[in-house]
Amino acid sequence: MSSMTNLGLAQLFDEVKCDILTKNQEADNALKLEEISRAFLSDTITVPTKQMNDYALRASLGDDVYFDESTAALEAHVAKITGKEAGLFLPSGTMSNQVALRTHLQQPPHSVIADARSHIYRMEAGGAAFHSQANSIPIFPENGHHLTWEDIEPRIVSGTDVHVAPTRVITLENTLNGTIIPQKDVWEISKNARAQDIIMHLDGARIWHVAVETGLSMKEICDPFDSVSLCLSKGLGAPIGTILVGPKAFITKARWFRKLFGGGMRQTGYLVGCAAYALTHNLPQLPHVHALAKRMQRGLEDIGVGILSPAETCILFYDPSTIGVEYWEIVEHAAALERPIKINGSRIVVHIQTSPQAVEDFIDLMRTLKEEKAKAGWTPDRAPPKKRNPFQDVYVKATKPT
Repeated sequence: MSSMTNLGLAQLFDEVKCDILTKNQEADNALKLEEISRAFLSDTITVPTKQMNDYALRASLGDDVYFDESTAALEAHVAKITGKEAGLFLPSGTMSNQVALRTHLQQPPHSVIADARSHIYRMEAGGAAFHSQANSIPIFPENGHHLTWEDIEPRIVSGTDVHVAPTRVITLENTLNGTIIPQKDVWEISKNARAQDIIMHLDGARIWHVAVETGLSMKEICDPFDSVSLCLSKGLGAPIGTILVGPKAFITKARWFRKLFGGGMRQTGYLVGCAAYALTHNLPQLPHVHALAKRMQRGLEDIGVGILSPAETCILFYDPSTIGVEYWEIVEHAAALERPIKINGSRIVVHIQTSPQAVEDFIDLMRTLKEEKAKAGWTPDRAPPKKRNPFQDVYVKATKPT
Protein backbone atom coordinates (compact mmCIF):
# COMPACT_ATOMS: atom_id res chain seq x y z
CA MET A 1 0.00 0.00 0.00
CA SER A 2 1.47 3.33 -1.04
CA SER A 3 2.15 5.92 1.62
CA MET A 4 0.34 9.23 1.58
CA THR A 5 2.13 12.24 0.19
CA ASN A 6 2.91 15.16 2.41
CA LEU A 7 0.10 17.04 0.66
CA GLY A 8 -2.31 14.17 1.36
CA LEU A 9 -1.33 14.09 5.03
CA ALA A 10 -1.80 17.84 5.32
CA GLN A 11 -5.28 17.53 3.85
CA LEU A 12 -6.12 14.69 6.27
CA PHE A 13 -4.89 16.63 9.29
CA ASP A 14 -6.77 19.73 8.17
CA GLU A 15 -9.98 17.75 7.72
CA VAL A 16 -9.77 16.04 11.11
CA LYS A 17 -8.68 18.92 13.34
CA CYS A 18 -11.35 20.25 15.67
CA ASP A 19 -11.84 23.23 17.94
CA ILE A 20 -14.82 22.89 20.29
CA LEU A 21 -14.29 26.20 22.07
CA THR A 22 -16.49 29.18 21.34
CA LYS A 23 -14.94 32.54 20.49
CA ASN A 24 -15.77 33.75 24.00
CA GLN A 25 -15.55 30.52 25.97
CA GLU A 26 -14.57 32.06 29.32
CA ALA A 27 -17.44 34.55 29.15
CA ASP A 28 -19.82 31.77 28.07
CA ASN A 29 -18.70 29.64 31.00
CA ALA A 30 -19.35 32.52 33.38
CA LEU A 31 -22.88 32.80 31.99
CA LYS A 32 -23.35 29.06 32.41
CA LEU A 33 -22.29 29.28 36.06
CA GLU A 34 -24.86 32.02 36.58
CA GLU A 35 -27.50 29.80 34.95
CA ILE A 36 -26.53 26.82 37.12
CA SER A 37 -26.74 28.94 40.28
CA ARG A 38 -30.37 29.73 39.43
CA ALA A 39 -31.49 26.30 38.24
CA PHE A 40 -33.51 23.98 40.48
CA LEU A 41 -33.60 21.12 37.96
CA SER A 42 -31.11 18.70 39.53
CA ASP A 43 -27.89 18.47 41.50
CA THR A 44 -26.21 16.79 38.51
CA ILE A 45 -25.78 20.16 36.80
CA THR A 46 -22.99 21.37 39.08
CA VAL A 47 -19.61 21.95 37.42
CA PRO A 48 -15.97 21.53 38.45
CA THR A 49 -14.33 24.62 39.91
CA LYS A 50 -10.82 25.80 39.09
CA GLN A 51 -9.66 24.45 42.44
CA MET A 52 -11.16 21.03 41.68
CA ASN A 53 -9.54 21.00 38.25
CA ASP A 54 -6.16 22.03 39.63
CA TYR A 55 -6.21 19.18 42.14
CA ALA A 56 -7.54 16.59 39.69
CA LEU A 57 -4.92 17.33 37.05
CA ARG A 58 -2.25 16.19 39.52
CA ALA A 59 -3.71 12.67 39.74
CA SER A 60 -1.99 9.58 38.32
CA LEU A 61 -1.96 8.80 34.59
CA GLY A 62 -2.65 5.06 34.54
CA ASP A 63 -5.05 3.09 32.35
CA ASP A 64 -7.70 1.86 34.78
CA VAL A 65 -8.59 -1.22 32.73
CA TYR A 66 -5.10 -2.37 33.70
CA PHE A 67 -4.39 -0.33 36.85
CA ASP A 68 -4.48 3.28 37.91
CA GLU A 69 -3.00 4.25 41.26
CA SER A 70 -5.29 7.20 42.03
CA THR A 71 -8.41 5.23 41.06
CA ALA A 72 -7.39 2.30 43.24
CA ALA A 73 -6.76 4.70 46.12
CA LEU A 74 -10.26 6.21 45.85
CA GLU A 75 -11.88 2.77 45.57
CA ALA A 76 -10.03 1.59 48.69
CA HIS A 77 -10.87 4.76 50.60
CA VAL A 78 -14.62 4.57 49.94
CA ALA A 79 -14.62 0.84 50.75
CA LYS A 80 -12.89 1.60 54.06
CA ILE A 81 -15.26 4.37 55.20
CA THR A 82 -18.30 2.25 54.32
CA GLY A 83 -16.95 -0.83 56.10
CA LYS A 84 -16.77 -2.94 52.94
CA GLU A 85 -13.89 -5.00 51.60
CA ALA A 86 -13.49 -3.45 48.15
CA GLY A 87 -14.73 -0.80 45.78
CA LEU A 88 -15.12 -0.22 42.05
CA PHE A 89 -15.25 3.10 40.17
CA LEU A 90 -17.98 3.27 37.51
CA PRO A 91 -19.06 6.09 35.19
CA SER A 92 -22.66 6.39 36.43
CA GLY A 93 -25.07 5.46 39.18
CA THR A 94 -27.24 3.56 36.72
CA MET A 95 -24.33 1.38 35.62
CA SER A 96 -23.32 0.85 39.24
CA ASN A 97 -26.79 -0.34 40.24
CA GLN A 98 -27.14 -2.54 37.18
CA VAL A 99 -23.68 -4.08 37.53
CA ALA A 100 -24.47 -4.77 41.19
CA LEU A 101 -27.74 -6.52 40.33
CA ARG A 102 -26.12 -8.52 37.52
CA THR A 103 -23.34 -9.63 39.86
CA HIS A 104 -25.77 -10.68 42.59
CA LEU A 105 -28.28 -12.37 40.28
CA GLN A 106 -26.43 -15.39 38.96
CA GLN A 107 -29.17 -17.57 37.53
CA PRO A 108 -32.79 -16.76 36.60
CA PRO A 109 -35.61 -17.06 37.40
CA HIS A 110 -35.34 -14.40 40.07
CA SER A 111 -37.01 -11.19 41.21
CA VAL A 112 -35.94 -7.89 42.72
CA ILE A 113 -38.02 -5.90 45.20
CA ALA A 114 -37.83 -2.11 44.88
CA ASP A 115 -39.70 0.96 46.00
CA ALA A 116 -42.10 1.81 43.16
CA ARG A 117 -40.72 5.38 43.14
CA SER A 118 -37.07 4.32 43.04
CA HIS A 119 -34.47 5.08 40.39
CA ILE A 120 -33.70 1.39 39.87
CA TYR A 121 -37.33 0.65 39.05
CA ARG A 122 -38.39 3.81 37.22
CA MET A 123 -35.35 5.52 35.75
CA GLU A 124 -32.91 2.86 34.53
CA ALA A 125 -34.63 1.86 31.30
CA GLY A 126 -35.80 -1.51 32.58
CA GLY A 127 -32.21 -2.51 33.21
CA ALA A 128 -32.97 -5.26 35.73
CA ALA A 129 -35.01 -7.12 33.10
CA PHE A 130 -32.58 -6.41 30.24
CA HIS A 131 -29.27 -7.13 31.96
CA SER A 132 -30.24 -9.63 34.66
CA GLN A 133 -33.43 -11.24 33.31
CA ALA A 134 -35.02 -10.25 36.61
CA ASN A 135 -38.66 -9.63 37.38
CA SER A 136 -39.14 -6.41 39.36
CA ILE A 137 -41.64 -6.21 42.21
CA PRO A 138 -42.44 -2.53 42.80
CA ILE A 139 -43.97 -1.60 46.15
CA PHE A 140 -45.53 1.70 47.22
CA PRO A 141 -44.90 2.40 50.92
CA GLU A 142 -48.11 2.44 52.91
CA ASN A 143 -46.86 5.36 54.99
CA GLY A 144 -46.18 7.40 51.84
CA HIS A 145 -42.60 8.02 52.93
CA HIS A 146 -40.43 4.90 52.99
CA LEU A 147 -40.67 1.14 52.70
CA THR A 148 -40.99 -0.95 55.85
CA TRP A 149 -40.77 -4.68 56.44
CA GLU A 150 -44.56 -4.71 56.72
CA ASP A 151 -44.74 -3.44 53.13
CA ILE A 152 -42.14 -5.88 51.85
CA GLU A 153 -42.87 -9.19 53.61
CA PRO A 154 -46.18 -9.98 51.85
CA ARG A 155 -44.59 -9.34 48.45
CA ILE A 156 -41.59 -11.65 48.82
CA VAL A 157 -41.72 -14.57 46.41
CA SER A 158 -40.27 -17.85 47.70
CA GLY A 159 -40.50 -21.57 47.21
CA THR A 160 -40.02 -23.90 44.27
CA ASP A 161 -43.25 -23.37 42.38
CA VAL A 162 -42.25 -23.31 38.71
CA HIS A 163 -44.69 -20.47 38.01
CA VAL A 164 -42.82 -17.87 40.08
CA ALA A 165 -39.52 -15.97 40.19
CA PRO A 166 -38.11 -16.14 43.75
CA THR A 167 -36.98 -12.91 45.36
CA ARG A 168 -33.18 -12.73 45.53
CA VAL A 169 -32.52 -9.03 46.12
CA ILE A 170 -34.19 -6.20 48.01
CA THR A 171 -33.08 -2.75 46.88
CA LEU A 172 -33.56 0.40 48.90
CA GLU A 173 -32.78 3.98 47.90
CA ASN A 174 -31.55 6.50 50.47
CA THR A 175 -32.33 9.30 50.08
CA LEU A 176 -35.39 8.80 47.87
CA ASN A 177 -36.92 12.03 46.58
CA GLY A 178 -34.71 13.70 49.17
CA THR A 179 -36.27 11.86 52.12
CA ILE A 180 -34.37 9.67 54.57
CA ILE A 181 -35.30 6.11 55.54
CA PRO A 182 -35.12 5.73 59.34
CA GLN A 183 -32.18 3.47 60.13
CA LYS A 184 -34.24 1.29 62.47
CA ASP A 185 -36.54 0.41 59.55
CA VAL A 186 -33.55 -0.29 57.32
CA TRP A 187 -32.18 -2.71 59.92
CA GLU A 188 -35.53 -4.44 60.35
CA ILE A 189 -35.72 -5.04 56.60
CA SER A 190 -32.12 -6.20 56.46
CA LYS A 191 -32.31 -8.63 59.39
CA ASN A 192 -35.48 -10.25 58.07
CA ALA A 193 -34.17 -10.38 54.50
CA ARG A 194 -30.90 -11.98 55.50
CA ALA A 195 -32.77 -14.56 57.58
CA GLN A 196 -34.32 -15.63 54.26
CA ASP A 197 -31.03 -15.48 52.32
CA ILE A 198 -32.15 -12.41 50.42
CA ILE A 199 -29.43 -9.97 49.36
CA MET A 200 -29.63 -6.29 50.33
CA HIS A 201 -28.48 -3.57 47.88
CA LEU A 202 -28.53 0.17 48.53
CA ASP A 203 -28.79 2.77 45.81
CA GLY A 204 -26.99 5.51 47.73
CA ALA A 205 -27.10 8.13 45.00
CA ARG A 206 -27.45 10.82 47.68
CA ILE A 207 -26.20 8.81 50.66
CA TRP A 208 -23.82 11.60 51.68
CA HIS A 209 -26.85 13.74 52.51
CA VAL A 210 -28.08 11.05 54.88
CA ALA A 211 -24.80 11.04 56.80
CA VAL A 212 -24.75 14.83 57.07
CA GLU A 213 -28.37 15.13 58.18
CA THR A 214 -28.49 12.18 60.62
CA GLY A 215 -24.97 12.26 62.03
CA LEU A 216 -24.57 8.54 61.29
CA SER A 217 -21.21 7.36 59.97
CA MET A 218 -20.98 6.00 56.45
CA LYS A 219 -20.27 2.57 57.91
CA GLU A 220 -23.37 2.69 60.11
CA ILE A 221 -25.52 3.60 57.12
CA CYS A 222 -24.01 0.89 54.91
CA ASP A 223 -23.75 -1.98 57.43
CA PRO A 224 -27.26 -3.36 56.70
CA PHE A 225 -26.37 -3.86 53.01
CA ASP A 226 -24.35 -6.40 51.06
CA SER A 227 -23.54 -3.85 48.35
CA VAL A 228 -23.85 -0.09 48.10
CA SER A 229 -23.69 2.32 45.17
CA LEU A 230 -22.40 5.78 46.16
CA CYS A 231 -22.72 8.58 43.60
CA LEU A 232 -19.98 11.21 43.46
CA SER A 233 -21.68 13.69 41.11
CA LYS A 234 -25.15 14.09 42.65
CA GLY A 235 -24.76 16.37 45.61
CA LEU A 236 -20.97 16.32 45.79
CA GLY A 237 -20.27 18.09 42.51
CA ALA A 238 -17.80 15.73 40.81
CA PRO A 239 -18.36 15.72 37.03
CA ILE A 240 -18.79 11.96 36.79
CA GLY A 241 -18.56 8.75 38.74
CA THR A 242 -19.98 6.32 41.27
CA ILE A 243 -18.27 3.87 43.60
CA LEU A 244 -19.77 0.41 44.10
CA VAL A 245 -18.66 -1.30 47.32
CA GLY A 246 -19.06 -4.82 48.67
CA PRO A 247 -17.15 -8.04 49.38
CA LYS A 248 -13.89 -8.66 47.48
CA ALA A 249 -15.26 -11.58 45.46
CA PHE A 250 -18.34 -9.52 44.54
CA ILE A 251 -16.24 -6.55 43.37
CA THR A 252 -13.91 -8.83 41.39
CA LYS A 253 -16.92 -10.18 39.47
CA ALA A 254 -18.46 -6.72 39.19
CA ARG A 255 -15.25 -5.44 37.56
CA TRP A 256 -15.71 -8.12 34.92
CA PHE A 257 -19.30 -7.06 34.30
CA ARG A 258 -18.24 -3.40 34.18
CA LYS A 259 -16.00 -4.31 31.23
CA LEU A 260 -18.78 -6.35 29.61
CA PHE A 261 -21.18 -3.41 29.96
CA GLY A 262 -18.69 -1.12 28.21
CA GLY A 263 -17.75 0.69 31.40
CA GLY A 264 -14.04 -0.03 31.45
CA MET A 265 -12.34 3.36 31.35
CA ARG A 266 -8.79 4.37 30.56
CA GLN A 267 -7.13 7.44 32.12
CA THR A 268 -9.52 7.91 35.06
CA GLY A 269 -7.06 9.79 37.27
CA TYR A 270 -8.60 13.18 36.51
CA LEU A 271 -12.11 11.87 37.23
CA VAL A 272 -11.24 10.32 40.58
CA GLY A 273 -9.21 13.42 41.41
CA CYS A 274 -12.38 15.48 41.04
CA ALA A 275 -14.22 12.96 43.21
CA ALA A 276 -11.56 13.05 45.93
CA TYR A 277 -11.65 16.85 45.92
CA ALA A 278 -15.44 16.73 46.21
CA LEU A 279 -15.32 14.40 49.22
CA THR A 280 -12.84 16.69 50.96
CA HIS A 281 -14.14 20.14 50.05
CA ASN A 282 -17.75 19.82 48.87
CA LEU A 283 -19.19 17.41 51.43
CA PRO A 284 -18.83 20.09 54.17
CA GLN A 285 -21.10 22.34 52.08
CA LEU A 286 -24.11 20.02 52.38
CA PRO A 287 -25.42 21.44 55.69
CA HIS A 288 -25.71 24.81 53.92
CA VAL A 289 -27.52 23.11 51.02
CA HIS A 290 -30.01 21.51 53.40
CA ALA A 291 -30.58 24.85 55.12
CA LEU A 292 -31.29 26.51 51.76
CA ALA A 293 -33.79 23.79 50.84
CA LYS A 294 -35.55 24.17 54.17
CA ARG A 295 -35.58 27.95 53.73
CA MET A 296 -37.27 27.40 50.37
CA GLN A 297 -39.90 25.19 52.00
CA ARG A 298 -40.61 27.69 54.78
CA GLY A 299 -40.92 30.54 52.29
CA LEU A 300 -43.36 28.61 50.13
CA GLU A 301 -45.43 27.48 53.11
CA ASP A 302 -45.64 31.05 54.38
CA ILE A 303 -47.26 32.01 51.07
CA GLY A 304 -49.69 29.10 51.24
CA VAL A 305 -48.04 26.81 48.68
CA GLY A 306 -48.63 23.11 49.37
CA ILE A 307 -45.74 20.77 50.10
CA LEU A 308 -46.01 17.31 48.55
CA SER A 309 -42.73 16.04 50.00
CA PRO A 310 -40.69 18.04 52.53
CA ALA A 311 -37.09 19.23 52.38
CA GLU A 312 -35.46 16.65 54.64
CA THR A 313 -32.21 17.15 52.72
CA CYS A 314 -31.75 18.90 49.36
CA ILE A 315 -35.03 18.20 47.54
CA LEU A 316 -38.62 19.23 48.03
CA PHE A 317 -41.79 18.83 45.99
CA TYR A 318 -44.42 21.55 46.02
CA ASP A 319 -48.02 22.04 44.90
CA PRO A 320 -48.94 25.53 43.62
CA SER A 321 -52.61 24.67 43.09
CA THR A 322 -53.25 25.78 46.68
CA ILE A 323 -52.68 29.39 45.53
CA GLY A 324 -54.37 28.94 42.14
CA VAL A 325 -51.18 28.65 40.10
CA GLU A 326 -50.19 25.94 37.60
CA TYR A 327 -46.70 24.57 37.08
CA TRP A 328 -46.44 25.76 33.48
CA GLU A 329 -47.20 29.31 34.58
CA ILE A 330 -44.34 29.16 37.07
CA VAL A 331 -41.92 27.81 34.46
CA GLU A 332 -42.80 30.61 32.02
CA HIS A 333 -42.67 33.43 34.56
CA ALA A 334 -39.42 32.12 36.09
CA ALA A 335 -37.80 32.02 32.64
CA ALA A 336 -38.94 35.60 31.96
CA LEU A 337 -37.29 37.11 35.06
CA GLU A 338 -34.47 39.62 34.52
CA ARG A 339 -32.22 36.93 36.02
CA PRO A 340 -34.03 33.78 34.84
CA ILE A 341 -34.72 30.79 37.04
CA LYS A 342 -34.93 27.27 35.61
CA ILE A 343 -37.49 24.83 36.99
CA ASN A 344 -39.52 22.18 35.22
CA GLY A 345 -42.30 21.11 37.56
CA SER A 346 -42.95 20.07 41.13
CA ARG A 347 -39.39 19.15 42.06
CA ILE A 348 -36.98 21.70 43.51
CA VAL A 349 -33.38 20.55 43.91
CA VAL A 350 -30.88 22.72 45.79
CA HIS A 351 -27.17 22.05 45.23
CA ILE A 352 -23.75 23.30 46.28
CA GLN A 353 -23.73 25.96 43.55
CA THR A 354 -27.26 27.25 44.19
CA SER A 355 -27.39 30.97 44.85
CA PRO A 356 -29.23 31.92 48.06
CA GLN A 357 -30.62 34.87 46.10
CA ALA A 358 -32.20 32.45 43.62
CA VAL A 359 -34.13 30.88 46.50
CA GLU A 360 -35.39 34.29 47.64
CA ASP A 361 -36.23 35.30 44.07
CA PHE A 362 -38.27 32.14 43.54
CA ILE A 363 -40.22 32.72 46.76
CA ASP A 364 -40.86 36.32 45.65
CA LEU A 365 -42.06 35.07 42.26
CA MET A 366 -44.53 32.70 43.89
CA ARG A 367 -45.79 35.51 46.12
CA THR A 368 -46.31 37.72 43.06
CA LEU A 369 -48.16 34.98 41.18
CA LYS A 370 -50.42 34.42 44.18
CA GLU A 371 -51.24 38.13 44.34
CA GLU A 372 -52.00 38.24 40.61
CA LYS A 373 -54.37 35.28 40.92
CA ALA A 374 -56.15 36.92 43.85
CA LYS A 375 -56.60 40.15 41.88
CA ALA A 376 -58.07 38.09 39.03
CA GLY A 377 -60.71 36.69 41.41
CA TRP A 378 -59.20 33.37 42.52
CA THR A 379 -60.12 32.38 46.08
CA PRO A 380 -58.80 29.53 48.29
CA ASP A 381 -62.14 27.71 48.21
CA ARG A 382 -61.41 26.96 44.55
CA ALA A 383 -58.29 24.98 45.44
CA PRO A 384 -58.59 21.24 44.78
CA PRO A 385 -59.39 19.15 47.88
CA LYS A 386 -56.45 17.48 49.59
CA LYS A 387 -56.49 13.70 49.39
CA ARG A 388 -54.08 11.37 51.12
CA ASN A 389 -52.83 8.98 48.49
CA PRO A 390 -49.71 6.90 49.26
CA PHE A 391 -49.53 6.01 45.58
CA GLN A 392 -49.41 9.64 44.42
CA ASP A 393 -46.47 10.53 42.20
CA VAL A 394 -45.10 13.77 43.58
CA TYR A 395 -42.89 14.27 40.52
CA VAL A 396 -45.06 16.35 38.20
CA LYS A 397 -43.65 17.85 34.99
CA ALA A 398 -44.96 21.22 33.86
CA THR A 399 -47.25 20.84 30.82
CA LYS A 400 -48.92 23.82 29.20
CA PRO A 401 -52.45 23.14 27.92
CA THR A 402 -52.74 23.20 24.13
